[in-house]
Amino acid sequence: MSWKVLITASGFGATGQQALEILRQAGCQTIVPPKFGPLTLAELASLLPEADAVLASLDDYSAALLGSAAAKSVKIIARWGVGYDAIDVPAATAQGIVVTYTPGLLDDSVADYTFALLLSLARRVHEGHSAMREGRWKIAWGNDVGGKTLGIVGCGRIGMAVARRASGFAMRLLAYNRTPKQEAEKLGVKFVSLGELLAQSDFISLHAALTPETRGMIGEAQFRKMKSGAFLINTARGALVDETALVKALVEERIAGAGLDVFTTEPLPPDSPLRSTPHLLLSPHQASSSRETGERVSLAVAKAIVDLMHGRQPENVLNPEVFKTPQLRARLADV
Repeated sequence: MSWKVLITASGFGATGQQALEILRQAGCQTIVPPKFGPLTLAELASLLPEADAVLASLDDYSAALLGSAAAKSVKIIARWGVGYDAIDVPAATAQGIVVTYTPGLLDDSVADYTFALLLSLARRVHEGHSAMREGRWKIAWGNDVGGKTLGIVGCGRIGMAVARRASGFAMRLLAYNRTPKQEAEKLGVKFVSLGELLAQSDFISLHAALTPETRGMIGEAQFRKMKSGAFLINTARGALVDETALVKALVEERIAGAGLDVFTTEPLPPDSPLRSTPHLLLSPHQASSSRETGERVSLAVAKAIVDLMHGRQPENVLNPEVFKTPQLRARLADV
């Protein structure tokens, strides 16, 4: 048995050498597109025919695409990462397609990067760097971090990893979550309402999943509740923030600054107003881009594909109910 694997995840391209060898040793043939994802529906439709598996970026796997003739041979979408909002999981289940992801493997790298953005914003590191590049010697007066209040919106695995780092700076920790987590409370995290978190925090870090309920959860009304000296950091999903409202809040200096690693549209368009907005630190969705983490994630997604190809249920399946449906496209080994 030999499967064809479409690779759209740029992270795999950068760190997947060992994982690629695992695929090849298992007899898989790899399909590498002219560019890595996120890919549009039209781009995917031209690449999916004959693909048995996708090692996926944040590509647009809509119900229309998954139910189309172009995707008729796809048996698994193995997501390189933890975000799966671009995949219509119920539609994949209805088509008998297994969907996997890699929870837990990105936590520390994203938490490290989140805190790097926090420190850079507070001490205006990026402004000093820009001044030096331009031949100027201009000191940027920033703010202390130690002892300040950090508000964590979405206190799951990554949120708690950020809390552990913040505790080393003796920060006061607030969090907003659907349900309080006892494990986080042991770290000194106090769970409060979103309004209270916004009003009291010096730094606000977003780690919520993107759902219909959380889309645009930080908008003009929320910016008005924040301190004028507050900083916003987003390493979760761009659509959690109303970007138009953010631009307005920064231009009018309602908040002190923001650091974004994620955006509603990625890559960020060249003409995006965010590129010229003051008090804003931008980075190209690279919070999880540490080589050690990338290697672990690449191995995990390769293993998921090989396991299913050999008739084994992979780990970290988002739709385990698919294995009980007659539509399941992969053949499981008899137990």
